[in-house]
Amino acid sequence: MEGSDPFAKDWERMLRKQLAGRGINCPRVLSAMGQVPRHQFVAEGQQHLAYQDQALAIDCGQTISQPYIVASMSQALELSADHLVLEIGTGSGYQAGVLAELAARVITIERHGSLHEAAAGRLAGLGYENITLLLGDGSRGYPEEAPYERIMITAAGRNVPGPIWEQLAEGGILVAPLGGEGVQQLTRIVKRQGKPVSEVLMDCRFVPLVTDAE
Repeated sequence: MEGSDPFAKDWERMLRKQLAGRGINCPRVLSAMGQVPRHQFVAEGQQHLAYQDQALAIDCGQTISQPYIVASMSQALELSADHLVLEIGTGSGYQAGVLAELAARVITIERHGSLHEAAAGRLAGLGYENITLLLGDGSRGYPEEAPYERIMITAAGRNVPGPIWEQLAEGGILVAPLGGEGVQQLTRIVKRQGKPVSEVLMDCRFVPLVTDAE
């Protein structure tokens, strides 16, 4: 984050008040949130809202999550610099950028072609070389490079899709919003001896996870 950036003051306020002031205490996550310019991922005309603590609409009926949720999900994954991460639901690409600051490599899947292309352009323009963007049904995961030490799902479902669970490594962590329409529960799940050990982090509201089978 450069001081000459016209968004610098709002960006710094986001880090200090919305994140550090609300329990985001991982220095690496705070650093990542300070590296990825959210104003480049929001819809045209909404840049002035980029660093407010709110979700914003993007194309295809999707949203870019509020900064606090992005940071909370990233912190819950307990990422190391050598991790391989699978993200289900690229959306704007903002969350993928944050993950790429924290992990060795990110594979992210988006089902909407226009979102996929726009995110790829943004992330390439910012110089990210450790993100693989795929177009397809995210509920199937990407078995070609499984298992994954960490998985993040950025759309809501009642349960974690079976293929995605199978692709999580033993001892790995998965973070996802679980529940029906309306309010869901942001949940952290650790795979222990093949079984889920779950912890609810907070209530949340995400767009639904849609599969090609629906």
